[in-house]
Amino acid sequence: MDIKKSQFVISAPTVEQCPKDTKPEYAFIGRSNVGKSSLINMLCNHKGLAKTSATPGKTLLINHFIINDNWYLVDLPGYGFAKRSKSVQDQLQRMITGYILQRQQLVNVFVLIDIRHEAMKIDREFIDWLGLSSIPFSIVFTKADKLGPVKAKQNAEAWMETLKDTWETLPPYFITSSEKRTGRDEMLDYIDQINKSLKEE
Repeated sequence: MDIKKSQFVISAPTVEQCPKDTKPEYAFIGRSNVGKSSLINMLCNHKGLAKTSATPGKTLLINHFIINDNWYLVDLPGYGFAKRSKSVQDQLQRMITGYILQRQQLVNVFVLIDIRHEAMKIDREFIDWLGLSSIPFSIVFTKADKLGPVKAKQNAEAWMETLKDTWETLPPYFITSSEKRTGRDEMLDYIDQINKSLKEE
């Protein structure tokens, strides 16, 4: 897939205020500082599309971007919530779960994980919750350039191995680097395949 056009549409505080549209949506989420904005900008070939920040956890709304006029990329607030008050954390939690569980246009959640770290409880709990909620998702390992291709592959495989204690079928995963544009074609091809299969239904 070639992304010729990508533009910001709306920042919504609740799922009810998201676009009234039936186009498929692909949501991106991960812990604070996982490199979500950089990945989105790399995928869309658009440096300033998602706002990157030196302060992790700046995304506080459900951000919709329309891609090629036929699907939405959705930038969700991170879980783990950087340095947030309990009330803000609860509000973000409700926003995220409300969108993921209620949004009928959502066809896939990309869960971003920093490839440099071992499996963390918060990531695992979120992934297991998606599975129990029957939400289609894929895992995106970020910052692969910090390790090199061999070590990045080893880390990703080790991470996926940890899921086998409860998962019979493992979700798809991608190894990416926003710096080196690694994984871009694979992720866009994956989205393209899903879009085509939706049109055939």
